[in-house]
Formats: sequence, C-alpha cells, structure tokens
Amino acid sequence: MTTTAITDAQAFRTAMARLGAAVNLVTSDGEGGWAGFAATAVCSVTDTPPTLLVCIQRSSSAYASVLRNGVLCVNTLGPRHRHLATLFGGKTPAAQREAASAWQRLATGAPVLPQARAAFDCEIAQSIPVGSHDVLLCRVKAITTGEPNEGGLLYMDRAFRDLQVFEAALKNTDP
Repeated sequence: MTTTAITDAQAFRTAMARLGAAVNLVTSDGEGGWAGFAATAVCSVTDTPPTLLVCIQRSSSAYASVLRNGVLCVNTLGPRHRHLATLFGGKTPAAQREAASAWQRLATGAPVLPQARAAFDCEIAQSIPVGSHDVLLCRVKAITTGEPNEGGLLYMDRAFRDLQVFEAALKNTDP
C-alpha cells in the first residue's frame, strides 16, 4: 500500500481514477449559447424536490454559457455513445458538439439526447464555488428514459468501460 499526502493533486486524481462513475453529457442552451461537456461528477441529492448535483470546472469552455443559461440537461450514456463522450470530453468546439446529434427539447429548452439511457432536464437552483469547480444544485423539471436493457457507459482507470461487458464476465465466472 502506498500512502501519499493529500495535498498532492496528482495523487488525488490517480486515486479518483480508480473510482468508476457513470458517463453523462451535460448540455445547455439559451442566452449564453449552446454548450455541452462530459461529466462523471453527477449524483442525486434528494427526490423531494427532485435535485441533482453537477460539478463543472470554472475553466471549462462551457462554464459561462451553462451558468448564464441557468438550465442544463444531464444525459446518461450507454456504450453506443462512447464517440460522443470522447467528443464532449475534449477541446471540440461547441458547434461541432451540437452537430453531433439531433437534439430534442423538454421543459427548460436544454438539449436532450434522444437515445440517452436517462435524461434529466433541469434548472440550476444554486451554484457553490469549491476549489477549481462550481457545484451546481439542479432542480429536475422533466425526465426521459431510454432502453432499460442497454448497459451503462462507465469511466474508470482513465478509460471508458461497458457495463454489459462487466455483467457478462460476472455471469460466466464460476462461484
């Protein structure tokens, strides 16, 4: 076992890479313009009222647009969306990200990926600065769900992982 001082940012990022997480596209549109980014720092906060937590880096190209728009959609990805996760996780211009799908709209007007495993259409209720990021508390205004049998897309050890592959491996393993 290796122990490292927690003041070492690289050691923290290395340890966090071992924590698997669902991959989401966070999209927004409005007065601030179209924006989107890939995110794993997303989780539920409460079901009454339905609220999600989304973290966004303040140096992100999407940051100003998302906050000005005041709305966003968390689109949870499946394995067939790996190309979108890569596109939204890099330095690709917003116009190219927008052109990558035939987006739909729900209650807030934020772009919704039609094939998402689940999409949470939200208004940003609060933004809390923490270090290099803002923690956004987002009230869910509408939800769509896709195919329940499609596995999820995870990010772990700095690579995309197909949840269906993990499940198949478990089924084929003798106890």
